[in-house]
Amino acid sequence: MSDILAENLSGKAVMGSDGTELGLLYNITMDLKSGKLHDLVIDPDEELPTRSVDFDVDEDGRFLVPVNRVQAVKDYIVVKR
Repeated sequence: MSDILAENLSGKAVMGSDGTELGLLYNITMDLKSGKLHDLVIDPDEELPTRSVDFDVDEDGRFLVPVNRVQAVKDYIVVKR
């Protein structure tokens, strides 16, 4: 995958590999010591029932998607479901 600036990802739509629109990228968590990325933090689509998604959810109701599930970054960020 080519390099992508984080500023270009903010607010980008996130879609599951099954075509489900999950929401918009809110943030990315990382380990400050190693620089390793952990999770995409996604503001869920209001029409998507939270129980239909098999990702952890933070205290604000945002999905936590491990970065190793990212399959592509183009018009959408596509994550494996």
